[in-house]
Amino acid sequence: MKVVAVGGGTGLSTLLRGLKNYPCEITAVVTITDEGGSSGILREELNVPPPGDIRNNLVALASSENILGALFNYRFKDGSLSGHTVGNIILAALTKLTGSFAEAVANACDILAIKGRVLPVSLKMARLLAVFEDGKRIIGETNIVEYAKKSNKKISELALEESVEINPDVQKALMESDAIIFGPGSLYTSVIANLVVDGFAKNVKEARAVKIYVSNIMTQPGETNGYTLSEHIKEVERYVDSKLDYIIHSFPPNNPEVLQKYELKGSHAVSVDLEDERLILGHFSSIAYENDYRIRHDPILLSEVIYNLLSTKAEKNFSGKTGIKQSEVTM
Repeated sequence: MKVVAVGGGTGLSTLLRGLKNYPCEITAVVTITDEGGSSGILREELNVPPPGDIRNNLVALASSENILGALFNYRFKDGSLSGHTVGNIILAALTKLTGSFAEAVANACDILAIKGRVLPVSLKMARLLAVFEDGKRIIGETNIVEYAKKSNKKISELALEESVEINPDVQKALMESDAIIFGPGSLYTSVIANLVVDGFAKNVKEARAVKIYVSNIMTQPGETNGYTLSEHIKEVERYVDSKLDYIIHSFPPNNPEVLQKYELKGSHAVSVDLEDERLILGHFSSIAYENDYRIRHDPILLSEVIYNLLSTKAEKNFSGKTGIKQSEVTM
């Protein structure tokens, strides 16, 4: 099966770590609007597309996340390189060396011997533009999140400051895919940030692929304060201009201490406020330690439910049947 996974950094890389263990031809499509941390600095100082989200997904798809993967993810803690990762610097250097960010990413794919491909959604740099419910227009991913947190206003419309066209390789991958997976990841800055690229939604709409959305487990301050599951789905379908075939939603782990930490930051479990035959519910999450305890999708559990879903649908299509019910998916 040809699977295209669409997203940003942490969430998408979590999915890829599990999915690479299955017989799938994987193409990861990654945003080019990140402005935070090392990526933002390299973007401004060297005029190269932000490499951080690309790097995360390259390492996730590496055949073996051994010393090379650790090297790409190594972050300097002091000196003039403080805050930068080795992989970000390598991707920036390869971009300058080859004159092409796409070629730089392709070379990094070879270095890490990844299973599949990682593609930037566009070959040009872009900045996000958000219009909030109070009419305020904010440019830049970091500024958008900061304003949302400060004002507690919702995003009414997301676009790019200047339109950029879809990467031709991404266009080809979408049209040839058997499945397109959106997320997991930040609703606006990771998932929808791809959908607003010129030509992306059109190609998704025309693709004959199964369209799957992996919802966030927790609400995200600065993006989805108070959003229910139906609101997440509504926004994805609005920007992709297509009806999703399946929605996968995971409940958080039953760990009161960790959940309380999230609640203190204004983050809560996404509430399930709909009954829908497209909906697949389950416990596909775990707690990971990343400087603190974080609730994440579990790579193995999430990829298993997706692969079983796609395999079951493929078998039914082959036998002349259509559709799949939640009860028919092995979890």
